[in-house]
Amino acid sequence: MIAADAGALVRVPSFTGDERAALEWLAARAEGLGLRATLVEHDLAVVRAAPGWPGEEVGRSELLTLEVGRRDAPATPARRLALCAHVDVVGLGSEPWSCEQGEIAGGFVHGRGSADMKGAAVAALHALAAARPAAGVEVVLLLVSSEEDGGQGAFAALERDARFDACVIPEPTGFDVVCAQAGALTFRGVVGGRAAHAAARLEGESAIDNYLPVHAAIAAHERALNAGVEHPLMRELALPYPVCVGRLAAGEWSSSVPDRCVFEGRLGVRVGEPLAAARAAFEERLGLELAWTGGQFASAETPVDHPLVRLALAAAGDGSRAVGVPYGADMRLFCARGIPTVMVGTGGLELAHAVDERISIAELERLAAVLRAIVEDW
Repeated sequence: MIAADAGALVRVPSFTGDERAALEWLAARAEGLGLRATLVEHDLAVVRAAPGWPGEEVGRSELLTLEVGRRDAPATPARRLALCAHVDVVGLGSEPWSCEQGEIAGGFVHGRGSADMKGAAVAALHALAAARPAAGVEVVLLLVSSEEDGGQGAFAALERDARFDACVIPEPTGFDVVCAQAGALTFRGVVGGRAAHAAARLEGESAIDNYLPVHAAIAAHERALNAGVEHPLMRELALPYPVCVGRLAAGEWSSSVPDRCVFEGRLGVRVGEPLAAARAAFEERLGLELAWTGGQFASAETPVDHPLVRLALAAAGDGSRAVGVPYGADMRLFCARGIPTVMVGTGGLELAHAVDERISIAELERLAAVLRAIVEDW
């Protein structure tokens, strides 16, 4: 049943900025499982003006959250646990896929979002329906929008209700328990030059040539960020804090010296480092003032000796480790509000955002069991 539901949800388009259909499907499925589902329409103007708004790149006309709970939840809970999964996905890309979206074949559910993270959303839904939480415990499954664009959905959900004692996010972790996540900032810079006809190149000044030392400075900054990494979990990673230029644009004509080079990229942020300090250090290294665009991900951590970590490790079973990850996620929005949070989920991260994304059915069923154990033992 979990595989069939995951395949059905994958077949519902939910590219970032247009998640309503997927959330409505999940609301109907939650009701069918005996759960209570409330589709919340956030006031975009209000949440955009709230302190800590994480920024955005993708245009949207609405921002929605689906809140799912058990009908037998206590009216005045002593403790509250959140599960949180996002339903927005990135595009399909330009390469052909070998399977149809939502196809179930070879022990896998195939399609965009199967691993990241519609499959996990379905597993969490089934876990909540099957679980029997301890007396006095309320569990709320937050199915959110726009994680891929900075976490606006989780931010809005927490603006509405942040009265949680802990949170578990089933991002694909290979059943390790993520206790620390790096931050990530997107940036845009411009390097100038002086235009000239290519035949009189010496009369001009190439913006591309002027960009080259900037690119070298970016590489030097990455080396500095990853020298002597202090956080013990992040120290175990091959590259804890990546810095990458993902887009370059220069020139308007092949026979002209380019007078402008635009570069855009992603800056890793060390665990515990304030975002303002990370921006300032990078700009100082480059000797440029940058525009900080799109989603702005702070870092986050939950102490490895926290009871939630021990609970998640026990539920995940043998081989599960406490780890850090080099990417940003909604985890940091909960941690920023003092809510201890971990991430634990299936494998498949290496296929997320890639052609032929897929998720193991066996791992989805295991995840449902892990989440149920956490809910019942919390």
